[in-house]
Amino acid sequence: MTDSMFYLFGALATGGALGVILNRNTVAAALCLLLSLLGIAGLFVLLDAYLLAVLLVLVYAGAVAALFVFVVMLLDMQGGTPRPSGKITLAASLCAFALLLAGLALTFAPGHLPEPPVAAVPAFGASLKLYAYRLFTAYLLPVQVAGFLLLTAMIGVIVISKKPKDDAASTEPSILPPST
Repeated sequence: MTDSMFYLFGALATGGALGVILNRNTVAAALCLLLSLLGIAGLFVLLDAYLLAVLLVLVYAGAVAALFVFVVMLLDMQGGTPRPSGKITLAASLCAFALLLAGLALTFAPGHLPEPPVAAVPAFGASLKLYAYRLFTAYLLPVQVAGFLLLTAMIGVIVISKKPKDDAASTEPSILPPST
């Protein structure tokens, strides 16, 4: 059962990531990003990392992806004609692909990832209480500052993307007859 869930969440994360890369519509790409993040959160649940799964869903899937969709819809961005790729882009892509293949070869080499002894694995949730205590005492101010900065950025995007009144008035139909 666990193996099938792993393959399901892995396919969800991979399919969503491919949808982000290959999709030309920015709103659909943002929704594919959301799908990919939910797949990764499912993988965290399978690893018994419930805190990371909840934080991923709340922060990234809930806030960042929703903010991205909001900004894209607010700015009404349309995909334009893509720029032609040059020789440097092709060379960088080939280097990245070669590094990806080398990483996969090293990861799946036999005997490369030994299992830790059972006694060395800490108990589940042993440091979670300490983590929560530090987050809500010593690091409360940085968390609040980060939230305030995100709020300020969102208000700034709304103000920047707001159309001026004379543009809005020119697009609305007038009830007065045109003057000649």
